[in-house]
Amino acid sequence: MMSTAAGFPALLQEFFQRRLLAERGASAHTIASYRDTFELLLRYAENRTGRAPSALTLDDLDAPMVLDFLDHLETERGNSARTRNLRLTAIRSFMRYASLRNPAALPVAERVLAVSPKRFDRPVLDFLTREEVDALLDAPDRSSWSGHRDAVLFAVLYNSGARVSELAGLRVSDLLLDRACALHLQGKGRKQRVIPLWKRTAKQLRGWLPRIDQRPAAPVFPNRAGKPLTRSGVEQRLRLAVATASKRCPSLDGRRISPHTLRHTTAMHLLQSGVDITVIALWLGHEDTATTHQYIEADLAMKEAALRRLDEPALKPVRYKPPDRLLAFLEAL
Repeated sequence: MMSTAAGFPALLQEFFQRRLLAERGASAHTIASYRDTFELLLRYAENRTGRAPSALTLDDLDAPMVLDFLDHLETERGNSARTRNLRLTAIRSFMRYASLRNPAALPVAERVLAVSPKRFDRPVLDFLTREEVDALLDAPDRSSWSGHRDAVLFAVLYNSGARVSELAGLRVSDLLLDRACALHLQGKGRKQRVIPLWKRTAKQLRGWLPRIDQRPAAPVFPNRAGKPLTRSGVEQRLRLAVATASKRCPSLDGRRISPHTLRHTTAMHLLQSGVDITVIALWLGHEDTATTHQYIEADLAMKEAALRRLDEPALKPVRYKPPDRLLAFLEAL
């Protein structure tokens, strides 16, 4: 049995190489997220203890250290509660693994696993109206190469409801543009799904393909260097399109529209068109339909329609009673 002092560096390397890569087959995004978490944690612990990361022990990463690190993320690095919880998820995953591989780590692991995620207010989902979507899709200048790419990119994003990472990873071999027009998406946890394409979207993709490298592994939406567009690249192009579209559609002016806003918009428009909630969950790649129910909660029109089906309660006549003089005095203050 390894001690907690001698076993921490080996445990951490084993967690990444054996647990995440070999056993779970974690995606590159998961590996990168977990790597960033431990780089931040080890640097923070190094500053606190004065010891190099390779000299740290599991006892150094006890619950008080982890809690201080999480507070540091919020107060000094300006991270949100959501990011804080994401970092905690990575740390807890490692501690569960450490407690199984090294029983001596169990006391430390149990205290860290007892740290709860931080609750936070969930903002109301923002989505676009159909008029705003039309203005956004018409915004790019199709006469230029980048404008043509952006127009097709936004059309595919709205059609598919894809995550921006899924869209950036789209390859030519993922497109089916013959009889049954669709595209293959690889989502979280390497789960794959097939999304049907509207005829208009398929036509736009056919018109775009001759302007790019058509080898199977080539990206569908490259930058000028032929590399896949990055997340920040897609966000920047979307900001430019929103600025142009706001001249035609003033309701877009000043709003913060992200690629995820278009994903929400796709879900809301499917819901408003009468598509079943389970189909929308499959469309978006949600593991649990409970995640998809947030769109029902956000749709005011559906709530108003439900309210119209109910009769207003009949009001019973209430006999007036003069208020108590002391209560009347207090209410008048």
